[in-house]
Amino acid sequence: MITETSAVSFRQNLGEMLNQVQYRHDSVVINKDGKPVAALVDARLFERIRRMQGRFDALCQRIEAGFAGLPEAEGLAEIEAAVALDRKKTRASTRKR
Repeated sequence: MITETSAVSFRQNLGEMLNQVQYRHDSVVINKDGKPVAALVDARLFERIRRMQGRFDALCQRIEAGFAGLPEAEGLAEIEAAVALDRKKTRASTRKR
């Protein structure tokens, strides 16, 4: 479960919020002036997020390297064409079901 709270309320209820995250594996979104500014999550979830961020960064670097010699407009056109083709295939396979 995800709970939203204000920064003031978070400060006042820190112990309770920590228990919520540690024992119930909930997450707490902390809002300041009505906007989310931080989140308190279970340490295991945070570690998974860090690993995913590392993989995402590596994938971005591979994509950048693959398109390095191509002008930006051509690279974007290729990406858009690949996305359109994949969407077309997905729609076709959905209709066959």
